Amino acid sequence: MRERMEKRLIDMTAGTTPLLILVVAPSGAGKSTICDRLIDECANIVYSISCTTRQPRGEETDGVDYYFLAEADFDANVADDAFLENAVVHGFRYGTLRRTVAEGLRAGNDVLMDIDVQGAKQIRETIGALSDEDPIRKGFLDIFIVPPSLEELEKRLTGRGEDDSETIGLRLINAEAEMACAGEFAHVIVNDVLDKCYASVRRVIEDKRV
Repeated sequence: MRERMEKRLIDMTAGTTPLLILVVAPSGAGKSTICDRLIDECANIVYSISCTTRQPRGEETDGVDYYFLAEADFDANVADDAFLENAVVHGFRYGTLRRTVAEGLRAGNDVLMDIDVQGAKQIRETIGALSDEDPIRKGFLDIFIVPPSLEELEKRLTGRGEDDSETIGLRLINAEAEMACAGEFAHVIVNDVLDKCYASVRRVIEDKRV
């Protein structure tokens, strides 16, 4: 059954408009797991590579993990309105270049972005200024993943064993604010059971191709 669903999704990419897929969720809602599974199982879906002003960590490679830019180069791209979205995170700047997404789409790939609520809002605003025939606008698809409840999200964050109680409390406050933005998204999917949620995400992607 799973093999048939994967084959169907991959076959349906032929002759269709490549998609820019935004997947957004509060921390702990399962976004990264779902995105990684899409990349692993769908041959034509690739991650968007972001730019950052921070230095590479460990074995990170320029052009593979990130595009590592000097502050002046990042400023130049901002001045040229080259970013679909950009933000400051923990003192460093991050952004997604419009041309990076456009090149991925021109290559026939779906471009997947694992992004936050504010980044998604910026992208919508940028896309709103594009023509109806622009590939980025034509293929735009946004999906918001939510937990069944804040109580369930707290259980998941606690169960991960990665954060102290203060950090978890902050994540829950942020999650509540993010979930209040669910109405901004075309598709909202509850992650009560991971496999069920993932199947729903796949179905939304398939439906966009029809």
